[in-house]
Amino acid sequence: MTPTEVFSFANRIAMPMWLLMIFLPKWKVTRFLIDYRIIPVLLALVYAVYIFISIQTGGGMDFGSLASVMELFTAENAVLAGWVHYLAFDLLVGMWMLDQNKTLKIHPVLMAPCLVGTFMLGPIGFLAFTIIKTIKHNQK
Repeated sequence: MTPTEVFSFANRIAMPMWLLMIFLPKWKVTRFLIDYRIIPVLLALVYAVYIFISIQTGGGMDFGSLASVMELFTAENAVLAGWVHYLAFDLLVGMWMLDQNKTLKIHPVLMAPCLVGTFMLGPIGFLAFTIIKTIKHNQK
Protein backbone atom coordinates (compact mmCIF):
# COMPACT_ATOMS: atom_id res chain seq x y z
CA MET A 1 0.00 0.00 0.00
CA THR A 2 1.16 3.50 -0.73
CA PRO A 3 1.28 6.08 2.08
CA THR A 4 -1.77 7.75 0.49
CA GLU A 5 -3.71 4.46 0.63
CA VAL A 6 -2.63 3.89 4.24
CA PHE A 7 -3.76 7.43 5.10
CA SER A 8 -7.19 6.66 3.62
CA PHE A 9 -7.36 3.30 5.39
CA ALA A 10 -6.52 4.87 8.76
CA ASN A 11 -9.20 7.52 8.30
CA ARG A 12 -11.75 4.92 7.16
CA ILE A 13 -11.30 2.81 10.29
CA ALA A 14 -11.21 5.77 12.71
CA MET A 15 -14.32 7.57 11.45
CA PRO A 16 -16.83 4.73 12.03
CA MET A 17 -15.46 4.29 15.54
CA TRP A 18 -16.10 7.96 16.30
CA LEU A 19 -19.62 7.70 14.88
CA LEU A 20 -20.33 4.67 17.07
CA MET A 21 -18.92 6.42 20.14
CA ILE A 22 -20.96 9.57 19.53
CA PHE A 23 -24.28 8.05 18.45
CA LEU A 24 -24.28 4.51 19.92
CA PRO A 25 -21.93 4.61 22.92
CA LYS A 26 -23.74 1.86 24.85
CA TRP A 27 -24.27 -0.56 21.95
CA LYS A 28 -22.59 -3.91 22.58
CA VAL A 29 -20.50 -3.67 19.39
CA THR A 30 -19.29 -0.19 20.37
CA ARG A 31 -18.52 -1.38 23.90
CA PHE A 32 -16.60 -4.39 22.55
CA LEU A 33 -14.51 -2.16 20.30
CA ILE A 34 -13.88 0.22 23.21
CA ASP A 35 -13.17 -2.46 25.80
CA TYR A 36 -10.60 -4.19 23.60
CA ARG A 37 -9.30 -0.99 21.97
CA ILE A 38 -9.48 -2.70 18.56
CA ILE A 39 -9.16 0.36 16.35
CA PRO A 40 -6.39 2.10 18.36
CA VAL A 41 -4.42 -1.18 18.35
CA LEU A 42 -4.73 -1.39 14.56
CA LEU A 43 -3.67 2.24 14.27
CA ALA A 44 -0.75 1.61 16.64
CA LEU A 45 0.45 -1.18 14.36
CA VAL A 46 0.27 1.13 11.35
CA TYR A 47 2.10 3.80 13.35
CA ALA A 48 4.84 1.38 14.36
CA VAL A 49 5.45 0.41 10.74
CA TYR A 50 5.60 3.98 9.48
CA ILE A 51 7.66 5.34 12.34
CA PHE A 52 10.15 2.52 11.70
CA ILE A 53 10.18 3.37 7.97
CA SER A 54 10.70 7.05 8.82
CA ILE A 55 13.65 6.28 11.06
CA GLN A 56 15.13 3.94 8.45
CA THR A 57 14.83 6.43 5.60
CA GLY A 58 15.26 9.73 7.40
CA GLY A 59 17.56 8.98 10.30
CA GLY A 60 16.93 9.95 13.89
CA MET A 61 14.16 12.16 15.09
CA ASP A 62 15.06 15.47 16.65
CA PHE A 63 12.37 17.04 18.83
CA GLY A 64 14.74 19.59 20.35
CA SER A 65 13.47 22.64 18.50
CA LEU A 66 10.47 23.79 16.54
CA ALA A 67 12.58 23.93 13.39
CA SER A 68 13.64 20.29 13.89
CA VAL A 69 10.04 19.15 14.36
CA MET A 70 8.99 21.13 11.28
CA GLU A 71 11.69 19.35 9.32
CA LEU A 72 10.29 15.98 10.45
CA PHE A 73 6.92 16.91 9.00
CA THR A 74 8.29 17.33 5.51
CA ALA A 75 8.83 13.60 4.97
CA GLU A 76 5.75 11.71 3.73
CA ASN A 77 6.23 8.67 5.98
CA ALA A 78 6.82 10.84 9.04
CA VAL A 79 3.71 12.92 8.33
CA LEU A 80 1.68 9.73 7.90
CA ALA A 81 3.03 8.37 11.18
CA GLY A 82 2.18 11.66 12.88
CA TRP A 83 -1.38 11.62 11.53
CA VAL A 84 -1.95 8.02 12.62
CA HIS A 85 -0.53 8.98 16.03
CA TYR A 86 -3.20 11.70 16.31
CA LEU A 87 -5.96 9.35 15.20
CA ALA A 88 -4.96 6.65 17.70
CA PHE A 89 -4.50 8.90 20.70
CA ASP A 90 -7.59 11.01 20.11
CA LEU A 91 -9.58 7.77 19.88
CA LEU A 92 -8.04 6.53 23.12
CA VAL A 93 -8.98 9.79 24.85
CA GLY A 94 -12.55 9.51 23.54
CA MET A 95 -12.74 5.90 24.72
CA TRP A 96 -11.40 6.91 28.13
CA MET A 97 -14.05 9.64 28.35
CA LEU A 98 -16.79 7.09 27.63
CA ASP A 99 -15.31 4.71 30.20
CA GLN A 100 -15.32 7.54 32.76
CA ASN A 101 -18.90 8.32 31.86
CA LYS A 102 -20.07 4.86 32.90
CA THR A 103 -19.91 6.14 36.48
CA LEU A 104 -20.31 9.87 35.87
CA LYS A 105 -23.55 9.48 33.89
CA ILE A 106 -23.11 12.72 31.96
CA HIS A 107 -26.05 13.09 29.60
CA PRO A 108 -25.33 12.02 25.99
CA VAL A 109 -26.31 15.51 24.78
CA LEU A 110 -23.35 16.89 26.74
CA MET A 111 -21.02 14.01 25.91
CA ALA A 112 -21.52 14.28 22.14
CA PRO A 113 -19.88 17.73 21.82
CA CYS A 114 -17.00 16.55 24.00
CA LEU A 115 -16.46 13.56 21.73
CA VAL A 116 -16.83 15.62 18.54
CA GLY A 117 -14.41 18.15 20.02
CA THR A 118 -11.91 15.42 20.81
CA PHE A 119 -12.27 13.99 17.31
CA MET A 120 -11.84 17.34 15.57
CA LEU A 121 -9.64 19.31 17.97
CA GLY A 122 -8.19 16.75 20.42
CA PRO A 123 -7.39 18.68 23.59
CA ILE A 124 -10.39 21.01 23.22
CA GLY A 125 -12.82 18.09 23.56
CA PHE A 126 -10.81 16.72 26.47
CA LEU A 127 -10.92 20.16 28.12
CA ALA A 128 -14.70 20.39 27.65
CA PHE A 129 -15.13 16.92 29.16
CA THR A 130 -12.88 17.82 32.10
CA ILE A 131 -14.89 20.97 32.79
CA ILE A 132 -18.21 19.09 32.67
CA LYS A 133 -16.76 16.30 34.83
CA THR A 134 -15.53 18.84 37.40
CA ILE A 135 -18.86 20.66 37.49
CA LYS A 136 -20.72 17.37 37.90
CA HIS A 137 -18.33 16.25 40.65
CA ASN A 138 -18.77 19.55 42.56
CA GLN A 139 -22.56 19.24 42.44
CA LYS A 140 -22.48 16.11 44.58
